[in-house]
Amino acid sequence: MAKKKNEEVKQGLAEWMGTFSDMMTLLMCFFVMLFSMSSIDAAKFEEVAQSFQQTVSIFKGGAKAIGDGILISNGVSQLNQLDEYYNTTGKTAESDSDELEFKENAQGMDELTEKLGATEEEMKDLQKAISELEEEKMKLSEKMAEKMEEALSESMMEDKIDVEFNSNCVILSLNGAFLFDSGQAELKEEAKPVLNKIGVLLSKYADSIIEIEGHTDSVPLNGGRYENNDVLSSYRALTVFNYLKENAAIDPGIMKHSGRGEYLPIADNSTPEGRAKNRRVEIKIYNSLSAY
Repeated sequence: MAKKKNEEVKQGLAEWMGTFSDMMTLLMCFFVMLFSMSSIDAAKFEEVAQSFQQTVSIFKGGAKAIGDGILISNGVSQLNQLDEYYNTTGKTAESDSDELEFKENAQGMDELTEKLGATEEEMKDLQKAISELEEEKMKLSEKMAEKMEEALSESMMEDKIDVEFNSNCVILSLNGAFLFDSGQAELKEEAKPVLNKIGVLLSKYADSIIEIEGHTDSVPLNGGRYENNDVLSSYRALTVFNYLKENAAIDPGIMKHSGRGEYLPIADNSTPEGRAKNRRVEIKIYNSLSAY
């Protein structure tokens, strides 16, 4: 009888353990498959990133991201910026060096096409889509710039503000000497009415990102409240930001500010006229198709 009882116990355990083992085996296989697919994707990503970095020259300084640290794996959100980076790969050949760069990049695109498993026709379609997106963005910015120039002309401010545009944004450039005293970041009284009118203009673009940048010339600061041009440019951008935040119907959430110091000159710093142009505050209004 004892032997029979043991056999019954073993038989019961076998059924229970069989079901449990099957379930564990299936779960193990499932996670192994997930892990294996994840490893393959990582390898493919690394290969594509290296190809872009070494041949197409989209990534700068060995980075493996488009924009400020956003990985390509984020997907469609990167397409808005892809055309901007693609423009740096030498699409046109205006000189011998440009032609050489174009050929190298074309070879790089061929290698990338092969690695991605895409056909030549598919890559041409991608390039066409990028070009069409760039054209559409440029049209949007041009239309915005025309409206702003018209508004500034009606307000008789066209002599105080320069309007430029690119495929990403419209740029309102204000002379630093008009806004601030030398080496200072406090607004002049005569600048405030102009900023009030700019605030009214900007309030019409509630769906756009607005970026305020401070720029200086390359002449080092000698004493004073601000230790260098980087700090001065940052405070000047912040001053304009705060004034618009407090005196215009603009959501502060769509505005940002930064100091760019002397590093993005638009004129020659070796002449007084050039330095005067470089001392400026730029207000950038991005169009709806641009990534910020």
